[in-house]
Amino acid sequence: MSTLLMTEPVQLGSLALPGDLVIPPQAMGLVMFVHGSGSGRQSPRNRWVAAALQQHHLATLLFDLLTEEEAQDPSQVFNIALLGQRVLEAIQWTGHHPDLAHLRLGLFGASTGAAAALAAAAVRPDRVTAVVSRGGRPDLAMDCLPGVQAATLLIVGGLDTEVLALNRQALRLLNTPKRLEVVPGASHLFEEPGALGSVAVFAASWFEQYLGNGRNA
Repeated sequence: MSTLLMTEPVQLGSLALPGDLVIPPQAMGLVMFVHGSGSGRQSPRNRWVAAALQQHHLATLLFDLLTEEEAQDPSQVFNIALLGQRVLEAIQWTGHHPDLAHLRLGLFGASTGAAAALAAAAVRPDRVTAVVSRGGRPDLAMDCLPGVQAATLLIVGGLDTEVLALNRQALRLLNTPKRLEVVPGASHLFEEPGALGSVAVFAASWFEQYLGNGRNA
Protein backbone atom coordinates (compact mmCIF):
# COMPACT_ATOMS: atom_id res chain seq x y z
CA MET A 1 0.00 0.00 0.00
CA SER A 2 1.36 3.42 -0.97
CA THR A 3 0.93 6.76 0.77
CA LEU A 4 -2.47 8.29 -0.01
CA LEU A 5 -2.33 12.02 -0.82
CA MET A 6 -5.57 13.94 -1.18
CA THR A 7 -6.43 17.60 -1.55
CA GLU A 8 -10.10 17.82 -0.81
CA PRO A 9 -12.55 20.14 0.91
CA VAL A 10 -13.28 19.56 4.56
CA GLN A 11 -17.06 19.78 4.77
CA LEU A 12 -18.18 21.82 7.77
CA GLY A 13 -21.95 21.88 7.53
CA SER A 14 -22.70 23.94 4.44
CA LEU A 15 -19.16 25.33 4.38
CA ALA A 16 -16.33 23.58 2.52
CA LEU A 17 -12.78 24.63 3.41
CA PRO A 18 -9.62 23.49 1.56
CA GLY A 19 -7.74 20.61 3.16
CA ASP A 20 -4.66 18.47 2.55
CA LEU A 21 -4.82 14.86 3.76
CA VAL A 22 -1.91 12.42 3.81
CA ILE A 23 -2.40 8.79 4.87
CA PRO A 24 0.84 6.75 5.03
CA PRO A 25 0.81 2.95 4.86
CA GLN A 26 -0.27 1.25 8.10
CA ALA A 27 -1.34 4.53 9.67
CA MET A 28 -1.64 4.18 13.45
CA GLY A 29 -3.75 7.31 13.89
CA LEU A 30 -4.77 10.68 12.48
CA VAL A 31 -3.36 14.06 13.52
CA MET A 32 -5.45 17.10 12.66
CA PHE A 33 -3.52 20.38 12.60
CA VAL A 34 -5.17 23.47 14.06
CA HIS A 35 -3.17 26.50 12.97
CA GLY A 36 -2.78 29.79 14.80
CA SER A 37 -3.85 33.33 14.06
CA GLY A 38 -2.92 34.68 10.66
CA SER A 39 -1.91 31.24 9.39
CA GLY A 40 -3.44 28.46 7.32
CA ARG A 41 -2.89 24.99 5.97
CA GLN A 42 0.17 26.25 4.06
CA SER A 43 2.03 27.09 7.29
CA PRO A 44 5.61 25.94 6.57
CA ARG A 45 6.20 25.00 10.20
CA ASN A 46 3.07 22.85 10.46
CA ARG A 47 3.72 21.23 7.08
CA TRP A 48 7.27 20.38 8.18
CA VAL A 49 6.02 18.78 11.40
CA ALA A 50 3.27 16.98 9.46
CA ALA A 51 5.88 15.44 7.13
CA ALA A 52 7.85 14.26 10.16
CA LEU A 53 4.75 12.68 11.72
CA GLN A 54 3.98 10.87 8.47
CA GLN A 55 7.35 9.14 8.81
CA HIS A 56 5.99 7.70 12.09
CA HIS A 57 2.93 6.19 10.35
CA LEU A 58 0.60 9.00 11.39
CA ALA A 59 -1.94 10.35 8.92
CA THR A 60 -2.15 14.15 8.86
CA LEU A 61 -4.88 16.62 7.95
CA LEU A 62 -4.16 20.31 7.43
CA PHE A 63 -7.08 22.55 6.54
CA ASP A 64 -8.03 26.22 6.58
CA LEU A 65 -10.13 27.09 9.61
CA LEU A 66 -11.40 30.34 8.06
CA THR A 67 -12.61 31.42 4.64
CA GLU A 68 -10.41 33.90 2.76
CA GLU A 69 -12.76 36.72 3.75
CA GLU A 70 -12.81 35.71 7.42
CA ALA A 71 -9.03 35.46 7.50
CA GLN A 72 -8.80 39.16 6.63
CA ASP A 73 -10.81 40.10 9.74
CA PRO A 74 -8.52 40.45 12.81
CA SER A 75 -11.45 39.82 15.15
CA GLN A 76 -12.04 36.39 13.60
CA VAL A 77 -8.49 35.06 13.83
CA PHE A 78 -8.69 35.39 17.63
CA ASN A 79 -12.30 34.16 17.85
CA ILE A 80 -11.64 30.97 19.83
CA ALA A 81 -15.35 30.10 19.98
CA LEU A 82 -15.60 30.18 16.17
CA LEU A 83 -12.32 28.35 15.64
CA GLY A 84 -13.27 25.71 18.20
CA GLN A 85 -16.62 25.19 16.46
CA ARG A 86 -14.84 24.74 13.13
CA VAL A 87 -12.57 22.13 14.71
CA LEU A 88 -15.61 20.31 16.12
CA GLU A 89 -17.21 20.24 12.68
CA ALA A 90 -13.97 18.94 11.17
CA ILE A 91 -13.85 16.22 13.83
CA GLN A 92 -17.35 15.20 12.83
CA TRP A 93 -16.27 15.15 9.17
CA THR A 94 -13.38 12.78 9.95
CA GLY A 95 -15.80 10.49 11.77
CA HIS A 96 -17.74 9.98 8.54
CA HIS A 97 -14.77 9.84 6.17
CA PRO A 98 -14.29 6.27 4.89
CA ASP A 99 -10.48 6.46 5.18
CA LEU A 100 -10.40 8.16 8.59
CA ALA A 101 -13.33 7.03 10.73
CA HIS A 102 -11.46 3.98 12.08
CA LEU A 103 -8.38 5.98 13.16
CA ARG A 104 -7.88 7.42 16.62
CA LEU A 105 -7.61 11.18 16.50
CA GLY A 106 -5.03 13.60 17.82
CA LEU A 107 -4.98 17.38 17.51
CA PHE A 108 -1.84 19.47 16.95
CA GLY A 109 -2.52 23.09 17.80
CA ALA A 110 -0.20 26.07 17.25
CA SER A 111 -0.50 29.47 18.93
CA THR A 112 -4.22 30.39 19.21
CA GLY A 113 -5.06 27.15 17.41
CA ALA A 114 -4.02 25.27 20.54
CA ALA A 115 -6.85 26.95 22.46
CA ALA A 116 -9.33 25.93 19.76
CA ALA A 117 -7.98 22.37 19.80
CA LEU A 118 -8.30 22.08 23.59
CA ALA A 119 -11.79 23.58 23.56
CA ALA A 120 -12.87 21.01 20.97
CA ALA A 121 -11.18 18.17 22.85
CA ALA A 122 -13.19 19.07 25.95
CA VAL A 123 -16.43 18.73 23.97
CA ARG A 124 -15.45 15.51 22.14
CA PRO A 125 -13.61 13.25 24.62
CA ASP A 126 -15.14 10.32 22.75
CA ARG A 127 -13.16 11.20 19.61
CA VAL A 128 -10.04 13.16 20.61
CA THR A 129 -7.42 10.95 22.25
CA ALA A 130 -4.37 13.25 22.38
CA VAL A 131 -3.48 16.93 21.98
CA VAL A 132 -0.10 18.54 21.31
CA SER A 133 0.35 22.31 21.59
CA ARG A 134 3.28 24.10 19.88
CA GLY A 135 3.90 27.55 21.28
CA GLY A 136 0.22 27.49 22.18
CA ARG A 137 -2.10 29.80 24.04
CA PRO A 138 -4.08 27.35 26.18
CA ASP A 139 -4.87 30.28 28.48
CA LEU A 140 -7.40 31.43 25.85
CA ALA A 141 -9.42 28.30 26.69
CA MET A 142 -8.90 28.28 30.46
CA ASP A 143 -12.54 27.49 31.26
CA CYS A 144 -12.37 24.37 29.07
CA LEU A 145 -9.13 22.91 30.43
CA PRO A 146 -10.56 21.03 33.44
CA GLY A 147 -12.88 19.16 31.06
CA VAL A 148 -10.15 17.96 28.69
CA GLN A 149 -9.71 14.18 28.87
CA ALA A 150 -7.24 13.82 25.99
CA ALA A 151 -3.59 13.34 26.96
CA THR A 152 -2.04 16.78 26.48
CA LEU A 153 1.53 17.79 25.69
CA LEU A 154 2.47 21.48 25.84
CA ILE A 155 5.66 22.43 23.95
CA VAL A 156 7.07 25.91 24.50
CA GLY A 157 10.31 27.64 23.52
CA GLY A 158 12.57 28.52 26.42
CA LEU A 159 12.92 32.10 25.16
CA ASP A 160 9.15 32.52 24.86
CA THR A 161 8.91 33.52 28.51
CA GLU A 162 5.42 35.05 28.58
CA VAL A 163 3.83 32.12 26.76
CA LEU A 164 5.81 29.71 28.94
CA ALA A 165 4.30 31.28 32.07
CA LEU A 166 0.80 30.99 30.58
CA ASN A 167 1.39 27.33 29.73
CA ARG A 168 2.54 26.58 33.26
CA GLN A 169 -0.71 28.07 34.56
CA ALA A 170 -2.72 26.02 32.07
CA LEU A 171 -0.89 22.82 32.96
CA ARG A 172 -2.15 23.05 36.54
CA LEU A 173 -5.77 23.12 35.32
CA LEU A 174 -5.52 19.97 33.23
CA ASN A 175 -6.80 16.79 34.92
CA THR A 176 -5.47 14.31 32.38
CA PRO A 177 -2.12 12.76 31.42
CA LYS A 178 -0.08 15.89 30.71
CA ARG A 179 3.43 17.21 30.27
CA LEU A 180 5.20 20.47 29.54
CA GLU A 181 8.31 20.28 27.34
CA VAL A 182 10.53 23.36 27.11
CA VAL A 183 12.84 23.60 24.09
CA PRO A 184 15.95 25.47 25.28
CA GLY A 185 16.99 28.47 23.19
CA ALA A 186 13.79 28.43 21.10
CA SER A 187 11.55 31.43 20.52
CA HIS A 188 7.80 31.50 19.85
CA LEU A 189 8.06 30.34 16.21
CA PHE A 190 10.81 27.75 16.83
CA GLU A 191 12.89 29.25 14.01
CA GLU A 192 16.24 28.46 15.62
CA PRO A 193 18.33 25.56 14.21
CA GLY A 194 17.02 22.25 15.51
CA ALA A 195 14.11 23.78 17.44
CA LEU A 196 11.35 22.55 15.15
CA GLY A 197 13.05 19.16 14.99
CA SER A 198 12.68 18.91 18.77
CA VAL A 199 8.99 19.75 18.43
CA ALA A 200 8.55 16.96 15.88
CA VAL A 201 10.33 14.42 18.10
CA PHE A 202 8.23 15.30 21.15
CA ALA A 203 4.98 15.32 19.16
CA ALA A 204 5.66 12.03 17.37
CA SER A 205 6.48 10.28 20.65
CA TRP A 206 3.32 11.64 22.31
CA PHE A 207 1.02 10.66 19.48
CA GLU A 208 2.61 7.22 19.13
CA GLN A 209 2.08 6.63 22.85
CA TYR A 210 -1.54 7.73 23.02
CA LEU A 211 -2.90 6.92 19.58
CA GLY A 212 -1.54 3.40 20.00
CA ASN A 213 -2.53 1.02 17.26
CA GLY A 214 -4.76 3.75 15.91
CA ARG A 215 -8.05 1.92 15.59
CA ASN A 216 -11.21 2.90 17.36
CA ALA A 217 -13.08 0.21 19.20
